[in-house]
Amino acid sequence: MRFSSVALAAALATVSITTSLQGQRPDDQIDARSLQLLTQGRAMKAAGNLDGATDTLETAVAVDPRNRGAFIVLAEVAGQRGLPGKAIRLYREALLLEPNDRVALKGQGEALVAKGAISRAKDNLAKLRTLCKGACPEATTLAAAIAKGPPVTTAQADAKPVAAKQ
Repeated sequence: MRFSSVALAAALATVSITTSLQGQRPDDQIDARSLQLLTQGRAMKAAGNLDGATDTLETAVAVDPRNRGAFIVLAEVAGQRGLPGKAIRLYREALLLEPNDRVALKGQGEALVAKGAISRAKDNLAKLRTLCKGACPEATTLAAAIAKGPPVTTAQADAKPVAAKQ
């Protein structure tokens, strides 16, 4: 009699835990709606509609935050817009889902080069070379971007300076 209440509580805990575990989807199953939105976002990006692609891809991530492909394409769009800091953050989100994603490592490395963080880009290159035992196009592309260096930015000066008002 003394153990019946403890046994009943343990049984209820076991049933509730197994029921909740059966209701979860495996990590490799991404919501079909999110994949469809990813496909639409890629098409918009290819057509040059970066605003529409961003909106669609952000919706894909909202539908299923495990959609690594949506993070990668979002980062590519940010890179095309000249936003390397945002691209680095989005590639980091993809790498949190899959730390050995070669496309995300290469893209993040290129964004780091664009931002001027060459040493961190070299860390990505080293990781890529350890992942690729043989020839690796991602490592080759990133090595070329590192060798080229960050883009040169120049200050824009007006041809005719404007006098200050007194």
